[in-house]
Amino acid sequence: MSTYHEGQRRLQDAFGSRALADRLDETLRHEQFTDRDAAFITQQSFFFLATADDQGRPDCSFKGGSAGFARVVAPDALIFPDYDGNGMFRSLGNLTANPQVGLLFMSTGERPQRLRVNGTAEVLRDDPRMAEFPGAQLLVRVTPRDIFPNCPRYIPTLTVTAPSVHTPEADKPVVEPEWKAHPMFADVVPPRQA
Repeated sequence: MSTYHEGQRRLQDAFGSRALADRLDETLRHEQFTDRDAAFITQQSFFFLATADDQGRPDCSFKGGSAGFARVVAPDALIFPDYDGNGMFRSLGNLTANPQVGLLFMSTGERPQRLRVNGTAEVLRDDPRMAEFPGAQLLVRVTPRDIFPNCPRYIPTLTVTAPSVHTPEADKPVVEPEWKAHPMFADVVPPRQA
């Protein structure tokens, strides 16, 4: 069964890439995480998260943390924490209205790689695994539908020199972003969740 819809097929036909698209789908796409997928995901300290609201309006956000903050916990499950942010809950709010999700993991070193994960997600509030993620206020569980590596040729070579000072760590005080103390926002910033 093809994973392509008619709009994709029209463009594939216009550019003569239908056979290539089919071969990529047949040989690289899978529905469960492999050990290789899990290892790659665990090594990453960030990914991009695409969601849409109940009307299909898209939103994309950056998710970051210590390497391993997103992890495969079963062949059909990936989890990642939600940390304190700006309180808008654009991504997680979308997930409560429309569980369709896309994740893009990338490595940017000398041998860049990227991995796409499309599926459904649910927001978990009282999951016992939250204790494994210092600073987590919620967890997100992703059930994959399509997992596939993607051509990395346009990924620039970048070097991550240090994690963000805001990345939660066990037994370390939280470093609040400066904008939360700005007079424009300080009176409406809610207390940090325990």
